[in-house]
Amino acid sequence: MALFLLVLLCLVLPARAQDPGMVSAFQHFYNLEYDEAIAQFERGVKEQPESPERWNHLALAILFREMLRSGALESEMVTGNNAFLRRPKMNPSPEVQQEFTGAIGKAMSLAQARLAKNPRDTGALYALGASYGMRADFNWLVRKAWLDSLRDATAARKYHNKVTEIDPSFTDARLVQGTHDYIVGSLPLAYKLLGFLVGFHGDRETGIRTLQLVARKGRLNKVDAEVFLAAIYRREHRAKDALPLLADLTRRYPRNYLFRFETSQMCSEIGDKTCALGALAEIEELKHANAPGYHRVPLEKILSARGIVQFWYGDLDDAITNLRRVTAKADEVDLNTGVYSWLRLAEALDLKGRRSEALWAYRQTVNYAPQSDAAKEARRYLDSPFRRKRNL
Repeated sequence: MALFLLVLLCLVLPARAQDPGMVSAFQHFYNLEYDEAIAQFERGVKEQPESPERWNHLALAILFREMLRSGALESEMVTGNNAFLRRPKMNPSPEVQQEFTGAIGKAMSLAQARLAKNPRDTGALYALGASYGMRADFNWLVRKAWLDSLRDATAARKYHNKVTEIDPSFTDARLVQGTHDYIVGSLPLAYKLLGFLVGFHGDRETGIRTLQLVARKGRLNKVDAEVFLAAIYRREHRAKDALPLLADLTRRYPRNYLFRFETSQMCSEIGDKTCALGALAEIEELKHANAPGYHRVPLEKILSARGIVQFWYGDLDDAITNLRRVTAKADEVDLNTGVYSWLRLAEALDLKGRRSEALWAYRQTVNYAPQSDAAKEARRYLDSPFRRKRNL
């Protein structure tokens, strides 16, 4: 499965305020170097302890470091009909949870103090909306508190609506508005009828158009809008539209290997096997060359992605070879890579008529991550063999 840096695709992207002193920290952040980013953000809050924006920056990096560790930075989060509601719970340590909630709480209290003095302080409104957006993600990913998460997401939308009411030229504040429109527009009807969503019906196309505007004209959140649009285009089966965005993101943040993995997946989606495998070959070459950022990529992650592309294109013998190498070290890869390697291996074996081996691999899939969507799919094929439903 292709992994992808989502800038809080979960519910609401935590839009960030312009902060020239933190440019280097955000370079680390978007290149997945979260320890380095956190160190610089910690320095930033010491320099400006009364800045809600800087406390937000710190909370953002803490949350993303945990998302990377758990394998949550993947565009598959938004590919299913109701995938916004199905993401497995993250389990950060109590210390990490305390660090995050402490930073968010500090940012909120500082922003609220400024608003008590001046209710039209757009910087404080912007920062408070960002805090609510991040807390929405925390409630969803860590606490699995659906209603609390949606409530916070809606609060973020309201604060950023106030920003654009006061200053219509503040294009970057429309990032949360576009995100919220798309998310709410994608939710089941029962969620849309919740009291705190009154007035927010959501519309996917409106959300996409708003995000396209931010990607074109935004100054602070251009990158975040491009990231979210790329993942939305995947969900909407518009892979061709995602590829130019991914090329731009790869150019901007060359140490972020997740963008190259996602490029491979998008090439596969449009039926370009050569492009899909070529993107993975580039990752492997960069890893062997010890290029900055790529030493962190486990070889098994590359083999898994390659094996899955080969599986979909019918190169079953090569797929089985690569996926067996991954599953032999399943305990050493992230949960997402491991469980889908087991599942595709099982399905490839089924397609080869090796039913007894396939059944064993399906059981391994279920045992590896019992609550995952992959495990649910594997259970279906314990009773009847997998048969390919689509051709690329």
